[in-house]
Amino acid sequence: MKKQISDRYEPTSVEPKWISRWEERKSFLPDSNASPSFTISLPPPNVTGSLHIGHALNHTVQDIITRIERKKGKATLWIPGMDHAGIATQMVVERELAKEGKKRSDFTREEFERKIWEWKEHSGGMIQNQQRLLGESVDWSRQRFTMDEGLSKAVVKVFRSLYDEGLIYRGERIINWCPKTLTAISDLEVEYRETKGKLYHLRYPIVGKPGEYAIVATTRPETLFGDVAIAAHPDDERYKKFQGAQAILPLTDRTIPILFDSFVDKEFGSGLVKITPAHDANDFEAGQRLGLKPLLVMNPDATLNEHAGKYAGLGRFVARKKIVEDLEAAGLIEKIEDHVHSVGHNSRGGEIIEPYLSLQWFCKMTSLAELAMEAVRSGETEFVPKLWEKTFFEWMNNIRDWCVSRQLWWGHRIPAYHCKNCGHTEVSESSVSACPRCGSEKVEQDPDVLDTWFSSQLWPFSTLGWPEKTPDFEKFYPTQVLVTGFDIIFFWVARMIMMGKKFTGKSPFAKVIIHGLVRDKEGKKFSKSVGNVVDPLDMMTKYGTDSFRFFLAATLPEARDVLFDESRLDGYRSFCNKIWNSSRFILMNLDEEFRKEDPETLNASDLEPMDQWILHKFDETLSKYEKAYSKFLFFEMASEIYEFVWGDFCDWYIELVKPRIYGKLGPRSREIAQQVLSDVLVRALGLLHPFMPFLTEEIYEAFGDGEFLTRTPFPKSYNVSAENEGVIKTNILQEAVKQIRVQRTENGVPLDKKCKAVLKSGNPLVAASVKDFEVSILQLARLESIQVEENYSAEKTDSVGAFRFGEVILPLAGMIDFEKEKARLEKDLQKAKQEEEKLSSKLENPNFLAKANPDVVEKEKEKLRLLKEKTDSIRKAMEKLS
Repeated sequence: MKKQISDRYEPTSVEPKWISRWEERKSFLPDSNASPSFTISLPPPNVTGSLHIGHALNHTVQDIITRIERKKGKATLWIPGMDHAGIATQMVVERELAKEGKKRSDFTREEFERKIWEWKEHSGGMIQNQQRLLGESVDWSRQRFTMDEGLSKAVVKVFRSLYDEGLIYRGERIINWCPKTLTAISDLEVEYRETKGKLYHLRYPIVGKPGEYAIVATTRPETLFGDVAIAAHPDDERYKKFQGAQAILPLTDRTIPILFDSFVDKEFGSGLVKITPAHDANDFEAGQRLGLKPLLVMNPDATLNEHAGKYAGLGRFVARKKIVEDLEAAGLIEKIEDHVHSVGHNSRGGEIIEPYLSLQWFCKMTSLAELAMEAVRSGETEFVPKLWEKTFFEWMNNIRDWCVSRQLWWGHRIPAYHCKNCGHTEVSESSVSACPRCGSEKVEQDPDVLDTWFSSQLWPFSTLGWPEKTPDFEKFYPTQVLVTGFDIIFFWVARMIMMGKKFTGKSPFAKVIIHGLVRDKEGKKFSKSVGNVVDPLDMMTKYGTDSFRFFLAATLPEARDVLFDESRLDGYRSFCNKIWNSSRFILMNLDEEFRKEDPETLNASDLEPMDQWILHKFDETLSKYEKAYSKFLFFEMASEIYEFVWGDFCDWYIELVKPRIYGKLGPRSREIAQQVLSDVLVRALGLLHPFMPFLTEEIYEAFGDGEFLTRTPFPKSYNVSAENEGVIKTNILQEAVKQIRVQRTENGVPLDKKCKAVLKSGNPLVAASVKDFEVSILQLARLESIQVEENYSAEKTDSVGAFRFGEVILPLAGMIDFEKEKARLEKDLQKAKQEEEKLSSKLENPNFLAKANPDVVEKEKEKLRLLKEKTDSIRKAMEKLS
C-alpha cells in the first residue's frame, strides 16, 4: 500500500496525469459484459467552437450522470462528437482566406471544400482537448463528426424518405435571409434585439377621392414597393367607405386594392395594414389566403431591385433615408414616431436579418410534430423538470414548415438533381448522371446544402451506425438521458424525437434534463460586448477543475439559472484541500502492515459509538444522495456529500477518533479506527468522484490496489440504524457541543476561557454519552467541566438553550462583563438594523424589482431574512443579559 501523498494538492500536476491514464487504460469504454446499457449522446459542439461556460455546465452534468451509471455496473456509453457547423465554419475559413487576399469565388466548390477539410484537420476540434481538461469520461474511440461518411449516409437516406412521402418539398416561402452571408439561416441563429427606430405613418392616396388617404404605419418604408394591397378588418366601421376602392402606392403610379380580412387587428395603429407578401411572413400567409401575388423588391445583398424605380441599386438603409425624404417632400407622411421594436440579427455576424421570399427546400412538420407529442404524452420521453413539457407542446402545436436548405458550400449537399432539358427533379441516395425522365445528361445537383440541424437531429441514432443494424445500434439505442438547455428544446430536442420515432419507431431518449443558463452574479447574460464573459479554462487553471465542476453542480438549482460568483470558487477549492489534508492524515496514520477490511465484517462489539455514528451518517448521506439523483437534483447531491465530508467526517469523526489513532486507547481500538476511517473515506470518495474525478482518483490510488476509482462499484450502505445506541450517544455529544458553541458565541464568552456546562435531562443515554465522550466534549466545547442533572435550577445569569434531549445550561457569572457585552450587542444591533433597512428599501423599489433577474431578487430576499434572524438573535441575547 502506498501510504503517502504530497503535503498539498496540486491540480496542475494531478489532472494531466489522469487524463492520460484514463485514456491509456480505455477506462471509459462500455463494459461488454455489463447489462443493462446506459447511453448519453453528447450534444455535439461546433467544430469551430471552444469551451464556454455553458458547455462546462452542460458537460459536467452529463459526466456526473455517466460516472454514476458506470459505477452502478451498467454498460455505460457517453458518445462524443462535433457538428460541422455550416455557416460558422464557412465564415471562419473565408476569414482565413481573406488574410491571404483570397475569397471563396477564387476556388471551385470542390477546392473550397478541401480547404475546409484541411482547416478542420489542423485547427478544428480544439474543444475536444478542452473537454479532456474538464475530465469528461466520454468514449473517445467512438467520437463522430456530422460530416462522417456514415452520418452523411443517414442524412441522405432520411432526406430521400421524407421527400418520397411528400414531407420535403421545394417552393417559394418567406425565410430568414442574411444579406451578408447570402444564405437562409435557422430561427435559432436569429438573435432579436430591442432596437430604437422609427414608425412611419404613410399616406396612400385613395383613387378618385382627392384629399382622402389610407394611413398605414411601417418600420420599413423601403419595402413599400412590394406592397400588393391594403387591408382592414371587415367589422371596422371607419373603413367601410373604402369597400372596392384602390389606393395609389406612394412614389409610384401603381394602384393596389383595399381589402377586408379578419386577420387585421383593428385596435392596432390606424386599423389598416399594408400587405407585402415577399418581405413579411404574416403578410405572405395573408397573401396566399387572399390570392395576392408576391412582389420581391430586394436583391439578395439587400439592395433594392428594378421594381423600386430610381431607388434601384441602393442599400436598404440608404434607400430608406432617401425614400422618407421624398415622401415628406410629396406630403405623403402623416407623422413619424420614435419606436422601439425587436429586430432580428444574425447571431454569428450581427447583420440585420431580412424576411425574404426565396425558392428553398422545406420540410412539412405537422405530422412529425404529432409523433413527438405522442412520445411525450405517453411518457416514453419525459422532461425534467416537467414544467418544460408545456413549452414543448406550445411550440409543437404552433409549428411551421422548416426551411432546410442553405446557400453554402460546406455541409451535406441536398441529394436532388435538376434536369436542364425537361425540368425534372430527381432525389436520389446515389449520384444521378442522366435524367430518368428524358435521358438528358444535362443534369446538375442542387447547389444548396442542408441546415446543420438536419444532420444533428439524427445524432442519437446516426452515431450508432444507423441505417445499418450495427451491434452498437442494437445495444445502445435508444439512449436514456439527454442533457441540454431550454433554448434548443424546439430546434433540436423536438426534432430528434420526431426523427427517432419516424425512422426507428422509438423515441431517442427516455428523459430530457433541462438546465438553466449560466449568468453573471447580477443575473445578466454573458456577453463579449458587456465584458462579463468568463473563460472556464481560466477558472480551472486558477482554482482547479474539481473545484470548478463542484461549483457548477452545487449552484445548479432546479429549473433556474446558475449565477456565477467567482468568490464561491475559493470555498470549493478549500473543500478540495480539506479532503486532501484529511486523506493525507488518514494515510499517514495507517500501519505498514495495514490491510483494509469491510467494517461490516468486523465484530459489532468492536465498533465504538462514534464508529457506529459515522457509518450511519454515511448511510443517511447515501440515501439522500440517491434520492436527489433519482430526481436529477445535482445541487442537493453536492450539498449532501459536502456536508457529510466536511462536517460529519472531517470536523467530527476525525477529531473524535484522534486519541484512538494516536494509540491512547489501545491497539485494537486503533486498528478499528483505522479500518473505519479508511473505508468511510473510500466510500465517500466514490460519491465525490462524479463531481471531482481528478482529486478522488489521485487519493484512491494511494490505497494501492491498482484499480481506478472510476471503474469501481457504486458505494453501498452499511445498514446502521438511526436507533443504534452508539448513533444516539454520538448525536447527543454532537448536539450538546454545537449548542454550547452557539451559547458561547451569542454571549461573547472568549475562546481562551474554559467555562462549565450542565446538561439538564432525564434521558439515561445523555449521562451515558457524557461518560463515554467526556474528554472529547471538554476539548471540543472548550469546557472546564460538564455534568448531567435532571432537576438543575438555572440562575438568572445562566445561559439556557434547548437541544433535542433537554437543555444546555452555561453558568455565565464571572465568565463575562455583562455591561461590556450589552454595549457590544447594542452596537451589533444598530449595525444589523441599518443593513436591514437598506435592504428592505431596495426590495420595495419597483425599479429594482422590474429590472433585476428573479434569482437576484430571491438572493436579496434571503439576505433580508438572515438579517432579520440576526437582529432577533441579538435582541434575545440582550434580554438574557438584562
